[in-house]
Amino acid sequence: MSVSEFEMFQDQQRSNWVRLRTLVTLRWFAAAGQAIAIFVATRIYGLQLEVGYAALVIGVSVIANLVSSVTYPENKRLSEHETWLWLVFDIIQLSLLLFLAGGLNNPFAMLVLAPITIAATVLQLRNTILLGLITIALITLISQYSLPITTTSGTVLALPVLFQFGFWVALVVGVVFLAIYARQVTNEMHMMGEALLATQLALAREQKLTDLGGVVAAAAHELGTPLATIKLVGSELMEELEEWPELREDAMLIRDQANRCRDILHSMGRAGKDDLHLRHAPLETVVKEAAEPHLDRGRIVEFDISPEQGADPIQPSIARRPEIIHGLRNLIQNAVDFSRERVQIDINWSKTDITVRIADDGPGFPQSVIGRIGEPYVRRRRTSEDRSQRPGYEGMGLGLFIAKTLIERSGAKITFANSRRHGHASWTGQATGGAIVTLRWSQVALSGINQTEAGPLGENLRNLP
Repeated sequence: MSVSEFEMFQDQQRSNWVRLRTLVTLRWFAAAGQAIAIFVATRIYGLQLEVGYAALVIGVSVIANLVSSVTYPENKRLSEHETWLWLVFDIIQLSLLLFLAGGLNNPFAMLVLAPITIAATVLQLRNTILLGLITIALITLISQYSLPITTTSGTVLALPVLFQFGFWVALVVGVVFLAIYARQVTNEMHMMGEALLATQLALAREQKLTDLGGVVAAAAHELGTPLATIKLVGSELMEELEEWPELREDAMLIRDQANRCRDILHSMGRAGKDDLHLRHAPLETVVKEAAEPHLDRGRIVEFDISPEQGADPIQPSIARRPEIIHGLRNLIQNAVDFSRERVQIDINWSKTDITVRIADDGPGFPQSVIGRIGEPYVRRRRTSEDRSQRPGYEGMGLGLFIAKTLIERSGAKITFANSRRHGHASWTGQATGGAIVTLRWSQVALSGINQTEAGPLGENLRNLP
């Protein structure tokens, strides 16, 4: 799914998030606040308002709430069209009250920003723009036509014309700004939510594969003895049934099938992670396991394994954690996808740290997004070079986000950069190219054990239910 397709799907689902009960509750608060404001203005400050008409407008809002509460269940979720009509009703009702109470001379005129803010978070872009235009039109209308607010002495309360114009400009700018701001923040929140869900699914899948490997390994271990017994008994029967060829063939079949079961379980359980000796493996083994699916894709993948100066020459043993393998696999896949001929994977360790560096000879990370790599759904304009290298590819940045999230979850620090050895010129005029991803763990965080004090792993334990 491309970014544009994702945003279209997200737009289609927006309004389904809104419960009718939520908007009904907000309207009850609005109606109560409007009634209190009119009471205070007329009874305490003695202002002259069209109380009868204002009460009628507030009453329409109350009746709409009562009808909605009786007609629909509390858990009803509004459709796109229903939500839009609900918000249009609210903006018209508020505009009528402002018309009866001084227009833009009324300080409560700022409340017209509330419906458009809600619309920006729950409606499709088209309906949000339409509601914004309606709001601006109503603001403009009540700025020119409204009933005045007067005191008991007959004095008309009105702002200077310049102030009224400034208030109108502020409200129009507020409608546009709040709509854009609220929509952008909401989009980012939901994109991040979708990306985190994808990350959890990827990790769950890797964990299931790991658990399945452990089950197979345990099954192979437990069934080894009975299969050996069946094979032994079959061989003895073959010797005793020399004079009965038909029965001897049956005994031979039993022995052969027992051998076949043993071979199948052995092949399935080779990578079983439940074996204590396979829960930890040399650093090189884990990295090569992650890279294995991408070693035969037409690119040269080279490994350079060496200790840093002063480090133990024996490479450390690390935990075979699903998030590490899956994250490394995604990063290596990205390097192979964009490389021209070669991918270089350097594996180094010091006394305290472990470093894995993945470099390719491709065009490198785009300068426009290099500062945002690892964020979900990062978009950029594709170049002709991208299209020729990966035709039909519309990356969303989700793979790198998943890899970065999983790797950081394991305790690593990950950095993205470009090589300066080859490639096209950046906007600074310097040669760039060849993406480089560097991952650095502390040995304690990655292995979970002190390498200098690690002893024998001991016997495998039976899984408890």
